[in-house]
Amino acid sequence: MSHNTFGHLFRVTTFGESHGVALGCVVDGCPPRIPLTAEDIQADLDRRRPGTSRFTTQRREPDAVKILSGVMVDDDGVQVTTGTPIALMIENTDQRSKDYSDIKDKFRPGHADFTYEAKYGIRDYRGGGRSSARETAARVAAGAIARKVVPGLTVRGALVQMGPHAIDRDNWDWEQVGANPFFCPDADKAAFYATYLDGIRKSGSSIGAVIEIVAEGVPAGLGAPIYGKLDAEIASALMGINAVKGVEIGSGFASAALTGEENADEIRMGNDGAPLFLSNHAGGILGGISTGQAVVARFAVKPTSSILTPRLTIDKTGGETDILTKGRHDPCVGIRAVPVGEAMVACVIADHYLRNRGQNG
Repeated sequence: MSHNTFGHLFRVTTFGESHGVALGCVVDGCPPRIPLTAEDIQADLDRRRPGTSRFTTQRREPDAVKILSGVMVDDDGVQVTTGTPIALMIENTDQRSKDYSDIKDKFRPGHADFTYEAKYGIRDYRGGGRSSARETAARVAAGAIARKVVPGLTVRGALVQMGPHAIDRDNWDWEQVGANPFFCPDADKAAFYATYLDGIRKSGSSIGAVIEIVAEGVPAGLGAPIYGKLDAEIASALMGINAVKGVEIGSGFASAALTGEENADEIRMGNDGAPLFLSNHAGGILGGISTGQAVVARFAVKPTSSILTPRLTIDKTGGETDILTKGRHDPCVGIRAVPVGEAMVACVIADHYLRNRGQNG
């Protein structure tokens, strides 16, 4: 009942806290003979790593991953998975627990402080412990392995809205995502976000964001009716990311404003003899099962709750007080959520790929 594990055949268990010695994960169910090195995983971790620009927390963590088990060098000299559990560890090297000593008896509004105390009778006030976004580094590491499980799978993410300011989709360019610190596909809007977020950061406040994940190369037939729907499990995985408050698949909530004629993704036969969908309002999933189109999901990330403006709260004794949170915090935690969202979608698709293979051969 500890709920630190997700997945069925491709199973991920994460461990560790924000200010503990280390964090990491155990990936079980990965097929054997898949080439895998620490460098393969590190590339994704570096995209999530804190301290890479003035727009993220200045906590300086190298996030250097170590593979502790589950791989060996084969007869051809290639390091590959063995089919046994893959244990990954990332050491914490830049904790500043004293930053939180002034608030150890106060509940931070918007954080999980009160609910952890209510559930366990104890909480790790040093950066939030397990509730910290620091834990998501382990998920990104697992996602790097998941990407290798499904042949031809590509999972990419982008920040498509910051605060009330959405991108211009006519300007969408995937090449821009890696060219700016916001993972933004719209170069003009990325320039705007720099000035906008500087103002938010200097005022000691924070802002939310919307992230879009696009998975291409997903074979048709993944997922299951009713209780194993691919979209339901993607939604669950994305909702499980820290600070996420909403998820939509395909057109999502916008589909409520469409007519049946507009929403239906019409089908013709393509030149290659395969079905060709003329639109993708369904986000690549119908009846809980993938269509072969791109799987598209978006999630909303709330503003970082650690801000310098005093907020009303109570302490552990029930006394009324106020609180401001010092330390190193993301003015928009949604920025670093992009690689986390990619990883969670990759893990779910890898799990369904193996489940489908197990059922249908």
